[in-house]
Amino acid sequence: MIGATVTFSYTGDFDRSRITKVAEDARGMFEGMPGVRFKFFTFDEKQQQAVNFYVWDSKEQAEQFFSDELRERVTGLYGVAPVVEFVEIAEIVDNSAS
Repeated sequence: MIGATVTFSYTGDFDRSRITKVAEDARGMFEGMPGVRFKFFTFDEKQQQAVNFYVWDSKEQAEQFFSDELRERVTGLYGVAPVVEFVEIAEIVDNSAS
């Protein structure tokens, strides 16, 4: 499994309502998407960042998804370009069924 962190860093023009609207509008796109196990939309007003975290079945699926076209599109949505980083996931603890 592969994790992908997508970070949008702002310099004084952080707009919480814009970020939550993007998340609300995009959520349905990821529900049931092949290869995506989890996607989390987050934001940190203090750090002026929106950080999205994905868990993918494979690095190939993740890299294919984060195309130049997609990066361009989300830059328009968020108002700033993202930084995309990949990490290998050793284990997941999921207590949601507890």
